[in-house]
Amino acid sequence: MENLLQVGVITQTHGIKGEVKVFPTTDDVNRFKKLKNVLLDTGKENIELEIEGVKFFKQYVILKFKGIDNINDVEKYKGKNLLVTRENAVKLKKNEYFIADMIGMKVVTDEERDFGTLKEVLVTGANDVYVVTTTEGKEVLLPAIKQCILDVDIENQIMKVHIMKGLLDE
Repeated sequence: MENLLQVGVITQTHGIKGEVKVFPTTDDVNRFKKLKNVLLDTGKENIELEIEGVKFFKQYVILKFKGIDNINDVEKYKGKNLLVTRENAVKLKKNEYFIADMIGMKVVTDEERDFGTLKEVLVTGANDVYVVTTTEGKEVLLPAIKQCILDVDIENQIMKVHIMKGLLDE
């Protein structure tokens, strides 16, 4: 399992005083208010940055980092990921999982038949949708509802599913 989890991506600078506009990749944008530090993935290394200020603008989060007070100091970080350690991640409720822990998981049916591999999780308004590449190489969309997703075993990397009538119809 990954020890670092992505919480956002720096999209551009904001103003001239070193603030950045961040596209959040976390379900709860308000988590930025409680966050003290993030790791900036420069591509070569992870730099720990202390968060000095947080504002919200449309779907973005505006962050100010301690010690970075000039647009020229943050310009080079556009497009870079912001990460947190698993210890600083949001505490999960029962039956909640980090997407990073699920990708690549083996998917089996309730009849114990190998079905495929979880390739992607689509976050929609109603419920998440799991994109599974079947053992035949087809892509199947499974709704993340309890009638379809019977069990998610993060430790053993296995998801047990019930293929509801009509899901596999062409």
